[in-house]
Amino acid sequence: MDTLAENQRRLDELRALRADGIKSLRDQNGEEITYKSDRELAAAISSLEAHIERARGGRSSQIRLQTSKGLL
Repeated sequence: MDTLAENQRRLDELRALRADGIKSLRDQNGEEITYKSDRELAAAISSLEAHIERARGGRSSQIRLQTSKGLL
């Protein structure tokens, strides 16, 4: 499992790629990763942000609603 620091480094890397308009990178294992579009890269960033937030014990993005008519 990746550490929080590793995930944060990856997130910074993806954000820099997107800012520079680059769609591919070589990871630490030497594998090349190419994103087909900016939308796909943005989704990867969003997913990693959510993963980091959960690891930090942040708020859940899931909301549970319960309603009742007052009858049992």
